[in-house]
Amino acid sequence: MSLEKVVFSFFILLALTLNFGFVLGEFDNPDHHHSFELLAVIVVNLIATVLKFGDRTQTGALLLASSLVAVLQLLAAGVVWAYAAHVSATGMDSVMMASIVSLAAGALLANVVSVVLIIIDTVNLRR
Repeated sequence: MSLEKVVFSFFILLALTLNFGFVLGEFDNPDHHHSFELLAVIVVNLIATVLKFGDRTQTGALLLASSLVAVLQLLAAGVVWAYAAHVSATGMDSVMMASIVSLAAGALLANVVSVVLIIIDTVNLRR
């Protein structure tokens, strides 16, 4: 067992579970979603993305692409949150929260794709 593969898998699974935890709850209720949890999701996804650089296989390219999609959507969610909290006249309302959670849910789907690709790659290594 390679320590590098364990760390790599750890961050990918952590990104998925943190993202799931943020999305879980009523989409439009700001009380069910915390800004620090979104920040943790963004940071862990960025770390997972950096760990995917350097793999020159087709699976590695798909992993990197799915991770970049997740980071892009999470950064967009963070921008919407910052806009709602600091610029918007209405503040954090249900419409803004629904937009943030929808973007995070898209990132969740990209993280699920990453985990499925890792599982497929692992199964193929056994053969």
